[in-house]
Amino acid sequence: MTARQPLFVGGSWVEPDGGHYEVIDPATERTVGWAPEASRDQVHAACAAAREAFGPWSATPPQERAAVLARAADVIRDRLVPYAELARAETGATTGTARGMQVGVAAARFRRYARVEPAEWAIPPQINEAGPMGRAGVMGALAVRQPVGVVTCITSYNNPWANPAGKIAPALAMGNTVVVKPAPQDPLSVYRMAEALEAAGVPPGVVNVVSGARTEAGEAAVASPDVDMVSFTGSTAVGQRIAEVCGRDMKRQLMELGGKGAAVVLDDADIGSAVSGIGTTFSFYSGQICTAPTRVLAQRGVHDQLVEQLATYARRLKVGDPREPDTVVGPVISAAHRDRVESYVELGRKEGAVVVTGGERPSLPTGFYVTPTLLAGCTNDMRVAREEIFGPVVVVIPFDDEEEGVALANDTDYGLIDYVWSSDVARAFRVARRLRAGGVGINTVGRNMEAPFGGFKKSGVGRDVGSYALHAYSEVQAIVWPG
Repeated sequence: MTARQPLFVGGSWVEPDGGHYEVIDPATERTVGWAPEASRDQVHAACAAAREAFGPWSATPPQERAAVLARAADVIRDRLVPYAELARAETGATTGTARGMQVGVAAARFRRYARVEPAEWAIPPQINEAGPMGRAGVMGALAVRQPVGVVTCITSYNNPWANPAGKIAPALAMGNTVVVKPAPQDPLSVYRMAEALEAAGVPPGVVNVVSGARTEAGEAAVASPDVDMVSFTGSTAVGQRIAEVCGRDMKRQLMELGGKGAAVVLDDADIGSAVSGIGTTFSFYSGQICTAPTRVLAQRGVHDQLVEQLATYARRLKVGDPREPDTVVGPVISAAHRDRVESYVELGRKEGAVVVTGGERPSLPTGFYVTPTLLAGCTNDMRVAREEIFGPVVVVIPFDDEEEGVALANDTDYGLIDYVWSSDVARAFRVARRLRAGGVGINTVGRNMEAPFGGFKKSGVGRDVGSYALHAYSEVQAIVWPG
């Protein structure tokens, strides 16, 4: 696993101008491999290759593009074990998560977009009166989805398989070409995805992968004049900088940014269900997920019981080596990120929060571990309640009535996914419709992978997943004719 990875540009594996940098296993702190540092010129070359490939690829029949995606899904599925082992080493995910939620979901996403869907639909005819635009008549119309062009895909570190697959597959299905800039912490998995696509017969230049630990590669991939659209998953702060660059050239954007998901637990909730759902913040990716229910709003009738059961749940989770089958909580991605998460816990103490459980570093010989931490006695104006921590930390805020709960949930810069727990389904739906979030889970943290995904406010721009991703990676053209 210590080979020096080349770039993938224009269908060729290319040595990087900037040399290589070390990719670290966050559990063992050992070297996983050496990732390439692309120069600005190499990124521009990748964008130019994608531009050159766009014409032929966009003219390829959708069924042929779909067949490439289906073969890529088969290759990924056939290589699931070694791919998952690399993902586990790069990210610190548990073996089960790496296989099921990372590589397995990536294969499923390629398979999903191997299904050809209609790219045009009729619009009801319109009867026009005579006027300055012509004689009276009946006008027919057709709406057609056309590819955007060259798409830069900048992916997140928490899932180097599912996240890029969710961008690349629908973009290619629509006839776009892509330049992928992986997260610097775990780019090696994305190069394996490029290998799978190459083996599946993707033409040269249709998919390009350029990485870098410095900001140069990402900046070049966004600013290149050959790029028509940027699809980004990451922090709101970085998304805002990308949006400024895109705005100057009117590039299309798809932004999935930060979150501070509110879990509104009403006084008639099934507490066991709420605890198991909220508890995923402690365990799933060690809280490094934007959709996590990190901000718990508990109605006073259930507040104390909920805090007690969440603390018990957190204490029972095994923190340790993600290769061990009984490990639930692996490390966070890096030493720097561990320090950041720990600094938020200390900040919470200073702000007056009560550390009910956690708050200390586990006594493990190596690895960037954070103990699952529960902060109670919080108020919604605390920084730990307002800022995305991106770690296994849950804050609990009490409220009195439904009106206050909704107001607290909406009092945030974010709006990605919120949650409601109540045994009264009508009440839960009533509350859900009042929440300013792109998605709401009712009595679940599960997702429907055909439902639109995206955020309100500073949580992003646009929607993807399912058929919505095909819309996201396309322009809509209207064709009108006299009836």
